[in-house]
Amino acid sequence: MAGHSKWANIQHRKGRQDAARSKLFSKLAKEITVAAKMGDPDPDKNPRLRMAVKEGKSQSLPKDVIDRAIKKAIGGDAENYDEIRYEGYGPNGVAVIVETMTDNKNRTASTVRSTFSKNGGNLGETGSVGFMFDRKGEVTYPLEVGDADSVMEAAIEAGAEDCETTEDGHRITCADTDLNEVSNALEAALGESESTKLIWQPNMTTELDLDGMQKLMKLVDALEDDDDVQRVTTNFEATDEVLAQL
Repeated sequence: MAGHSKWANIQHRKGRQDAARSKLFSKLAKEITVAAKMGDPDPDKNPRLRMAVKEGKSQSLPKDVIDRAIKKAIGGDAENYDEIRYEGYGPNGVAVIVETMTDNKNRTASTVRSTFSKNGGNLGETGSVGFMFDRKGEVTYPLEVGDADSVMEAAIEAGAEDCETTEDGHRITCADTDLNEVSNALEAALGESESTKLIWQPNMTTELDLDGMQKLMKLVDALEDDDDVQRVTTNFEATDEVLAQL
């Protein structure tokens, strides 16, 4: 079980999502504002904004917060953010990708570097771990939308590359450039998705024991606590026994 598909479940079990809801909402709203500022403020005409709004809704971001984030971009009072990706290694050599949106590159670079070093990791150059991941589009649905075969058929018809069904739901992946088209086709066939977003999918993983997982979670929590950090992806792998002990 690779890190990209299990980290959210670990967070949920530990109750972190509820504790950090306001911080999560702030990051989702920032993504919506940036997407609206970069393109058309109408989600139907702006694929990135459409995905940002959909992801916000899937995380229960209130409609008034979504509307306010879009209006902020239209009004011209939105800050200018640079999107910067950092790459490095966490405890036990786990690959870590940190995606940020910042209005101060020096501040963010300093904070990210310090967070890595304080938590048993080290920040590398761009590309130092990127080869361990593939950029993909990901669409998720709850189990209730259909059985594995029917969802797989819908995914193939939509042009997806893969469909994985587990006890957590259906996870459909596609080429990153096809995400908007695939998600639209899936929505027509299966209804509104739980989540639609671009991800970094590990193509090689690093297995961790309980001690390694605890150290990695400490690093990821510290990174995600930074307001400039939008998302953190790792390539950890762990057994069900280890995950159950967290």
